[in-house]
Amino acid sequence: MNNRSDKADTRNPSHGFNPLDIDALVEAQHPDPFAVLGLHQTDVGPVVRVYLPGASAVSVVDVSSGEQLGSLTRIHDAGLFAGFVTRAAAYCLHIIDWHGTPQKTHDPYSFGPVLSDEWLSRLSNADPYAVLECLGSRPIVHGGVAGVRFAVWAPNAKRVSVVGDFNTWDGRRHPMRLRHGSGVWELFIPGIGAGTRYKYEIVAREGWTLPLKADPCSMQSEKPPSTASVVADGDAIDHYAWTDDEWMTMRAGKQTAQSPISIYEAHAESWFRIPEDANRGMNWHELAERLIPYAKGMGFTHLEFMPIAEHPFGGSWGYQPLGQFAPSARFGTPEQFAEFVNRTHEAGLGVIIDWVPAHFPNDAHGLVQFDGTPLYEHADPREGYHQDWNTMIYNLGRNEVSAFLIASGLVWLKRYHVDGLRVDAVASMLYRDYSRKAGEWVPNIYGGRENLESIAFLKRLNHEVRHIPGAITIAEESTAWPGVTASVESGGLGFDFKWNIGWMHDTLHYMQEDPVYRQYHHHLYTFGMVYAYSERFVLPLSHDEVVHGKGSLIGKMPGDRWQKFANLRAYFGFMWTHPGKKLLFMGGEFGQVAEFNHDESPHWHLLDDALHGGLQKLVRDLNALYVGEPALHKLDSDPRGFEWIVGDDNANSVYAYRRTDAEGRDLVIVCNMTPVPRAGYRIGLPRGGRWIEVLNSDASIYGGSNLGNGGVIYADDFASHRRGQSAAITLPPLATLVLRAG
Repeated sequence: MNNRSDKADTRNPSHGFNPLDIDALVEAQHPDPFAVLGLHQTDVGPVVRVYLPGASAVSVVDVSSGEQLGSLTRIHDAGLFAGFVTRAAAYCLHIIDWHGTPQKTHDPYSFGPVLSDEWLSRLSNADPYAVLECLGSRPIVHGGVAGVRFAVWAPNAKRVSVVGDFNTWDGRRHPMRLRHGSGVWELFIPGIGAGTRYKYEIVAREGWTLPLKADPCSMQSEKPPSTASVVADGDAIDHYAWTDDEWMTMRAGKQTAQSPISIYEAHAESWFRIPEDANRGMNWHELAERLIPYAKGMGFTHLEFMPIAEHPFGGSWGYQPLGQFAPSARFGTPEQFAEFVNRTHEAGLGVIIDWVPAHFPNDAHGLVQFDGTPLYEHADPREGYHQDWNTMIYNLGRNEVSAFLIASGLVWLKRYHVDGLRVDAVASMLYRDYSRKAGEWVPNIYGGRENLESIAFLKRLNHEVRHIPGAITIAEESTAWPGVTASVESGGLGFDFKWNIGWMHDTLHYMQEDPVYRQYHHHLYTFGMVYAYSERFVLPLSHDEVVHGKGSLIGKMPGDRWQKFANLRAYFGFMWTHPGKKLLFMGGEFGQVAEFNHDESPHWHLLDDALHGGLQKLVRDLNALYVGEPALHKLDSDPRGFEWIVGDDNANSVYAYRRTDAEGRDLVIVCNMTPVPRAGYRIGLPRGGRWIEVLNSDASIYGGSNLGNGGVIYADDFASHRRGQSAAITLPPLATLVLRAG
């Protein structure tokens, strides 16, 4: 009788199920659900265990034959079921009256691991391609069943679950499998697909549950202020029908130091708001219809967007991103962003995006304390907290963090055909004492202020980008750090270009001076040529100069209204003819009066005014001249391309210089930075004969006084400025002239 009793006891559905495991599952604290859920062999036969809160009854059915293999018994009131089956086979679950309806579903815990040990090892060894291969959510077919693979790096978590609409956001339902060597949690959930909303519920090793976390590697997110991640249609993105082959083949030749690069910087959400529709920003389709032809018609070669990676706070303008892999849902889907880039390329324009690897916001659903520990950020606030921005600093010395960020950069360049990354806040990355007082920072291992981990990260980033044909990187670096654009092999950081913030500060300071006093600041216009060839530069009149009380470009100019516009026209003429690529923020091209406000569009109605419209025409013509004249771009980074003719006439605030392509094409530029017209001003010229006045910023079509030289001058044999030929010309007030030989 005892034997019969023992036999009956071993057929108990709870056989082999430790009460501690049961309690841990029910309390959503179990660290290894695959060890107890799903199909398991026991000493008396195969058993299936499932956790389905709210289900009334569950049976197990053979996938192939439809034969019922067994019925499961509720062994805990919370919804834990178990029962013996007639044989081990691929199975699905028939659930009776689950949330009011019967369901047939595959059991997530009947599937084996989905990530290979090789890729996980590569992830631990800082391979960014392993991040792309392993992490995030991805629709796949696993074991012949369609579903979604989820994987997230959280090495210090006690338990991680996927939650979403598919399980009523219940963290007990889908706890994940930990791959111990890599700290990656994975789970294949059958029966769901693209468009599924989800987050991760993470239990810290101390046992407390964190706020729900968005997926750091998700390719798509909900539209803010909602914060869930969304399973993207990876096939639709990865197999998008690109038609930009011609651009992609040719772009390497369009983005070199010898190429004309004129960048129109825009804030995508506010470039053109639609007041009739709650003042919303445009989506990618609308931007393609309006922004692309506008930038093309203005003669720009590239569009640059302030960060478009998903970010929770619109007032950060994107500079506090959390979805480093996801184009912001403010503008549409990832596929629609791909379509925008494709159309931009078809129009012959490049696309650059601002990319932020320096810091991230401390929103609870984001990266901060991701698994209950400082995982993405440094633990020590002297290293891990940005005092200026109230943000967290990435711990780039951690392999997985470095790989995560580099993978993000590669996604924009490879998946979306973006042509360049403008890397934000590089100076803050390079120095451990950036914006910190003594005692507020931690020296490097040698006792210095250089951030060795960030330096290694930036070099690695640029090394990886070199393998993407034609793609470029641009550093926003505001100090004199040496070799920003020098090659990694020669000890540099490896960027293609660097923003020349020193040039911008000096020249704007000069322009803000009343012309009467400019003679005392003459050097501010010439100093940029002292170091012009130390790096490959972009001259930026960016959003940074028209925010936070700095006013607008036109507002910085001195004098009455006419003089303000004449000053800005002359300044643009100087900028577009000075060595260095060009960047202008939206609104600057027509003299936006108010400073940048992300809640408003630029004041496009100003174009009805002749002075605003004239300034816009000048920028268009400067771009055409810059692109069409090799002398203005071919030797931007070569001292042979520039020569001062008049650099010391501070008494008159006049500058003259020669630009050349060293192949016989010459331009001479003359700037008169006072409102005093100067007749008979003699300029030494590189050659005799006829010189054509190809641009005059004082022309009436630009809103000027139309003073000039009738479109042509002739050099005579009168020696001047160390040259055998010269010409006496008329200098219009507050104007830049461009003369071309021939």
